[in-house]
Amino acid sequence: MNELSNLKYAPGSRKPKFRKGRGPGSGNGKTAGRGNKGLNSRSGGGMATWHEGGQMPLQRRLPKRGFTNIFRVETAIIHTDDLLRFSPDEPVTVKKLRESGLVTVGGKKDVRVKILSGVRPLTAAYTVAAHAFSAGARSMIEAAGGRVEVVAR
Repeated sequence: MNELSNLKYAPGSRKPKFRKGRGPGSGNGKTAGRGNKGLNSRSGGGMATWHEGGQMPLQRRLPKRGFTNIFRVETAIIHTDDLLRFSPDEPVTVKKLRESGLVTVGGKKDVRVKILSGVRPLTAAYTVAAHAFSAGARSMIEAAGGRVEVVAR
């Protein structure tokens, strides 16, 4: 009877795990199929995947260029179209943009926010506070009767 409490594998569908190095009677004792001596016969032995057999390795053949500036400040780009999801009654701050999920750059919290002009015109007057504004975004917000506030870093 097939019930969940007594399910079994079909006969012959499962083979027992092969136990290497368990004596001569097993057919795979002594060196356990690894041969005699050498790198691959040892535990933990074998070539590293990047090893090229004495040839000059790829990471040494390729030219090294540039550097990573560890003091770089990330800037998130927000378009004026994205402001339409907020209520025009209360100001749109950097904190609100972060909470809404619009500002996510590399998982960092300390990110500058720059507002760029979008495609759709603003229908309401928004008060927007951000680190930087493009000239187009500034004129678009002010043309709709809104206010632009530049936040210090």
